[in-house]
Parts: sequence; C-alpha cells; structure tokens
Amino acid sequence: MNFKIVVLAKQVPDTRNVGKDAMKEDGTVNRAALPAIFNPDDLNALEMALQVKDKIANAEVHVITMGPDRASEIIRESMFRGADCGYLFTDRRVGGSDTLATSYGLSKAVEKVQPNLVFCGLQAIDGDTAQVGPQIAEKLNLPQITYAEELVDVNPQQITIKRRLERGVETVTCSTPALITVCGSAQPCRPKNAVRMLKFKHARSKTELEKAGVTDMSLYEQRPYLNIAEWNVEAIEADSNRLGLAGSPTKVKKIDSVVLTQKESKVFENTDAGVEQLMVELIDSRIVG
Repeated sequence: MNFKIVVLAKQVPDTRNVGKDAMKEDGTVNRAALPAIFNPDDLNALEMALQVKDKIANAEVHVITMGPDRASEIIRESMFRGADCGYLFTDRRVGGSDTLATSYGLSKAVEKVQPNLVFCGLQAIDGDTAQVGPQIAEKLNLPQITYAEELVDVNPQQITIKRRLERGVETVTCSTPALITVCGSAQPCRPKNAVRMLKFKHARSKTELEKAGVTDMSLYEQRPYLNIAEWNVEAIEADSNRLGLAGSPTKVKKIDSVVLTQKESKVFENTDAGVEQLMVELIDSRIVG
C-alpha cells in the first residue's frame, strides 16, 4: 500500500491590494475583485510534504483544494512542483464558509482519501485565523503538530518536527496518521520543474474541460493523471447544512484597508557619532531604554 500524504492548499485573494470593493454586502470577501494567488503558507506545507515523499518509498502527495473551478490552477502548480494528483472540492453550497464550515468540508474530503499524513499552511492570508488546520485535526481525531518549521525525520510509523515558538524552538515526535500545520518561516517550496510542467500542463478538471469546449477526451482517457478529480457535497458525503453561510456562525461586519504612510524621516551619518546621536534620540523618545 502506498504512503499517502495530503496537502490542503487554498487559492486566496492577494490581500496586498485590498480596495473598497474587497467586501460584499453579506460580509464575505469579494474574491472576484482581487487577483488570486497560492496561499504562501500552503506552499511551505507543500514543500514539507514533498520532503516526506523524498524520504519514504512509494509515497504519494495528493493536493486538496476547496473553491471555485479556477482553484484548479493551484493543483496544477502543485503538480509542477512535485505533487502526484489533486482533488477540487467545488460546490456553490460551500460559498461563504467560515473556519468551522471550511474545516468540516475539508475533513470530509480528507476522509475520502484516507491519508497517512496531512499538511496545511499555518494560516491563510485572507483570514489569518490559523483555525482550520487544528479544527480539521479535531474533527478527524488526529494528533496534530502546529507551527512546524523543519522536518527532522520521518518514517511510515512516525514523524519528527521542529516547531517555531515565540521564545524558541521545540522538537516533537508524533505517530502517524497526523496533521501538521506549517509556518511561513519553514523552507520555501521548490521551483516548478520543467519536465513536470510539460507532463501536467494539460491537467484539467471536468468543469474546466466543459468551459473550454473540449469534446475529444482521448488524451484524458489515455493519460488518467491529467484528470483533476472534481467533488461536490454529495461526493464527499457531507451535510450541506454544515457548509456555506448556513453552517457559518462567524459574521464579518467590516473590513478596513490600513495604509501605513511615512510622515517624516531622519538621516544619520554612518559613524560612531551618528550611531550615538541615533541612540540618544531613541532613548529620549522612549522607544528604547
């Protein structure tokens, strides 16, 4: 039996360019108003999963994402970097899901794959809650390691991780199956591989093929690895009442775009006297000391 690794990845709006149209009237994020990117922490999680794949024979990396059909793009990108296959959980009934509803839907999707390890980013830049990973672990009754920064050792029975904490680091060992949340200070994801890009560039979900008007399916029948599985609520045997706005007790009232501007600046000479002058001003201003 192959050792299955699941990476939970999210396509997120680029919150570096939040404008007045970033929020809808119902309190949900207006994703159409912002460019979509691969959530940064999830890329770190993908790299750690690929490192596990490198160390365990017959290991496979499966990527699961929840979102609209355009989210298939991050599954392809994951394949370009080393993942073996992907699953798109897409259904209009999951729109507006908060962390509780999202973790429920993803936990049902993970159950369908039955992995030995689950990796996800510490948090998504469109929410910054860091709640989804731990909530999934609780729903699946899995041990979890949070704030993972470095893979120390792994075998099919257990994994050893170095965690980045506020005042230092901690090395812990956990039996498998387990869920790992990976922080932004972990190793960046490896670049896209040219050979894999040629192999997977035509990978598509069912909806993408329909929108593109593809009728000749011979390529996808001959090369099954190009098929990105597409799941709806029924496919993962989920309760639709626990998804979307109906299953989301969290309500967002307002989003503010905070822009930091420079009011004044001072230039100090790159000399001992300049450094001394800087320290005097910092102490007088009670910034230090």
